[in-house]
Amino acid sequence: MHSVRLYSTPSGRPVIKEWLRSFDKPDRAVLGEDLKTLQIGFPMGLPLCRSLGGGLWEVRTSLAGNREARMIFFHDAKAKALVVVHGFLKKSQKTPKTDLDLALRRMKEFSP
Repeated sequence: MHSVRLYSTPSGRPVIKEWLRSFDKPDRAVLGEDLKTLQIGFPMGLPLCRSLGGGLWEVRTSLAGNREARMIFFHDAKAKALVVVHGFLKKSQKTPKTDLDLALRRMKEFSP
């Protein structure tokens, strides 16, 4: 089993935890269940998880109201941890380049 770590900025701001807390309780429960499933079963594939390339993966969560949440993470093999570096609500078919760039930048903070 892997541990799950949530990204915080270099100054210590827990941006992923803040993002998760922005959801109501039922949505947080669904997001948490998907993270738990990933934690137990990684590596896994669709429909829950898929590789984005460059070491990044996404957790795909369907929420009430036809909303799609995505959490982007990477696998830290040394620490046996899945590190969630970005989360967003998906508004288009393709993952926006700005979201991928942000996730890559945050991943590189862990392994410069």
